[in-house]
Amino acid sequence: MIAIILPGNGGPDIDRNWYKSVKKELESLGIRVVLQTMPDPILARKEFWLPFIEHHASQKQKVILIGHSSGAVAILRYLETHKAEGAIIAGACVTDLGDDMEKASGYYDSAWQWESIKKNTGWIIQFASRDDPYIPIEEERYINEMLNTEYHEFEDRGHFMDDDFPELVQELRKKL
Repeated sequence: MIAIILPGNGGPDIDRNWYKSVKKELESLGIRVVLQTMPDPILARKEFWLPFIEHHASQKQKVILIGHSSGAVAILRYLETHKAEGAIIAGACVTDLGDDMEKASGYYDSAWQWESIKKNTGWIIQFASRDDPYIPIEEERYINEMLNTEYHEFEDRGHFMDDDFPELVQELRKKL
């Protein structure tokens, strides 16, 4: 089994937020984890990120995709045309939110293929927070409505930029 952790956009630093602590936890469970500086880390453009996922997911192993913010959006687009054992998304959105940098990513140029996403993955766990300063909670709730995710809504987690994410690891352990 392999897990691919996709960070949010904005920079090459994969040591920020919870990425490294989750990687360590998953490796202790015997899961191979890919956590690398993404190509095009500032804009997180679809044309670079989807081939990155495809390259690392093509190992003939069960794949779990874990994404934060732009990484979560990339996972949803990837799942429109590719299969995965499961996915975990945190801080995802379905529109460019009127932001030029998000618009430049290319993720919002076409209609979402919700039925394909559902067919291509066994399960999707979703984390959202009402006090997220970047993603309106309505965007998160819409994703849940369209995909019937295993939805976890928090009051006070912001954009999930803490140093650890125990709830993510706990929910993933249930799937293993």
